[in-house]
Amino acid sequence: MRIKSIFLIIAVLFASLSFGQKLSSKSGKAKKMFEEANYHVSYGQYYEAEEKLEKALRADPNFCEALLMMGDIHTDLNELNMAISYYQKSVDINPDFYPQAHYFLGKLLINSGKYEEAEHALTQYLTYEDLDDYSKGDSERNILNCQFATTALQNPVDFEPLNMGQNINSVYAEYFPTMTVDGKVLLYTRRLGATGQHQQEDFYISMKRKDGSWYPSKNMGNSINTQMNEGAATISADGKTLIFTACDQNGNYGPGRNGYGSCDLFFTRKRGDKWTQAVNLGPPINTAAWESQPSLSADGVTLYFVRGVNRNARRESDILVSNLGDDGYWTKPKKISGNINTDEPEESVFIHPDNKTLYFSSKGHLGMGGSDIYMSKKNEMNEWGDPVNLGYPINTFNDENSLLVGPDGKIGYFASDRAGGLGELDIYAFIMPKEIQADPVTYFKGVVYDSLTGELLSSRIELIDLENGEVIQNTHSTSYGEFFMPLTPHHNYMVNVSKDGYLFYSDAIFIKENFDRLKPFIKDIPLLPIQMGSSIVLKNIFFELDKSTLKSESYSELNKLYQFLSKNSSLNIEIGGHTDNQGSAEYNKELSENRAKAVYDYLTEKGIDSSRLAYKGYSFDKPIDTNETELGRANNRRTEFIILGR
Repeated sequence: MRIKSIFLIIAVLFASLSFGQKLSSKSGKAKKMFEEANYHVSYGQYYEAEEKLEKALRADPNFCEALLMMGDIHTDLNELNMAISYYQKSVDINPDFYPQAHYFLGKLLINSGKYEEAEHALTQYLTYEDLDDYSKGDSERNILNCQFATTALQNPVDFEPLNMGQNINSVYAEYFPTMTVDGKVLLYTRRLGATGQHQQEDFYISMKRKDGSWYPSKNMGNSINTQMNEGAATISADGKTLIFTACDQNGNYGPGRNGYGSCDLFFTRKRGDKWTQAVNLGPPINTAAWESQPSLSADGVTLYFVRGVNRNARRESDILVSNLGDDGYWTKPKKISGNINTDEPEESVFIHPDNKTLYFSSKGHLGMGGSDIYMSKKNEMNEWGDPVNLGYPINTFNDENSLLVGPDGKIGYFASDRAGGLGELDIYAFIMPKEIQADPVTYFKGVVYDSLTGELLSSRIELIDLENGEVIQNTHSTSYGEFFMPLTPHHNYMVNVSKDGYLFYSDAIFIKENFDRLKPFIKDIPLLPIQMGSSIVLKNIFFELDKSTLKSESYSELNKLYQFLSKNSSLNIEIGGHTDNQGSAEYNKELSENRAKAVYDYLTEKGIDSSRLAYKGYSFDKPIDTNETELGRANNRRTEFIILGR
């Protein structure tokens, strides 16, 4: 990978300062050729400069200034081995002639994967006095990188990348993949070339076949793609929203395509089979700086992205995070918490659908020398843990980024220009080592509708941990009634769906002990308007076996009922207890009434006026299912409430 060289600038400065001063060579011809080379370098004529320097070095092989300038030229031409040889010759001839040469040499050696030699060069550099703060700190950090890399090379992780083939890759460069949470839609960036001074990047999309292979990808069309560069996108879990980067936008491609800075984040939504015209996300997400590489959480309420600024001739970039407020607007972005960001660039952020595993690239953490990919896990305190390097050979002395981890947590996708590809950068897939895998994710989807009219409804949907009552996710169904929510194996969920003017809906999803990623939960949810005689089953009320003692898992549901009654203060309800037909009618009558009273007592203790509440035990007189099967009997053992008046 090409190194953005700062060396040539310094060499030209160094050579310029040398005029009028005594050069190290005593050869008049060498000095003359050196001065002519410096002239060519100042105009970017590297090959002409190289020719003059070769003549200078034939006249004086020990001419340090010429050796250093040759090292700089070859660095800028990305001919690293040649650059290393010239720098090495210079420091071998006179280690003290230009101390900074040890630093440049060390950096070149790291970028060539020669860690032991790099550590020696950087250690030598630190023996000198009056070092600038940046080079000194960078050398100290890279010495640690050399030691880490040496150990990593001796302990490689399992890594067998597989090219995704010609239905995804082409002779062009493909990179920055993103995927829906069902794993059926893959979207990525393809660089098609340049238009004037700008790169043209477009989005391509592919669908997965039933056999696991991919259909040939297609250009996403001109509602999103333009003749400018669109790249680095994140697609929502349900595949209905796309947030992406576009640069140098001037409004020529639609009223929403104006930019605030060099690169901004834009969004578009899918309506039917078509994408809407893209619109700038606007402040406070976008600024006059560089915003790029977004990653949207699977629940759709947290946006991670990269913001970069240019300072001191270096681009600095950090990972920022913003949350979607109840008002539908993104909050002011903040730097992600913990020690994710460093003084060096962080980029290529990806939040896995499990919502607790973060992957990102950085040059500031302990690694192999360039940009490495790291993983951080969110703990129970909602804090990001220490970044973990993904290891060698996932990370190398080159810059690594653009990692996507699939919804199963096991398959990683990344871009590489390794030998054997179809063109430039290709997208590869590989099995992630177990220690850096994310949790597998399945999903819950459906539509919400009015149970009487069939009208599709926008409503609030919450997933709550049954054990501790914590709200795991909350979202709203669309104006078309659609909803889509990721599920991880760590919870048994209570589902609560609510809308003004309707009874709330409750259900339960038990997956903690029998999680199967390939079995999503697909359910359409009917909401019943509030009216006399309306009733619902409280599916998350649980009692001890053959007792009327409420289990703690019931409290979330009971609190939702309390909130519903508090909000609708004119309603009067009856709480009904029901059993299956096992046991005597007398026993079940008493059990059902005591269970209904337990709910009544909970609500009155919370502050609901007892005059608004009644309770009754119905034994097994009103079954809603057969009593001939265990599932049917479980459905009949229920608590429900009915509207008595308002």
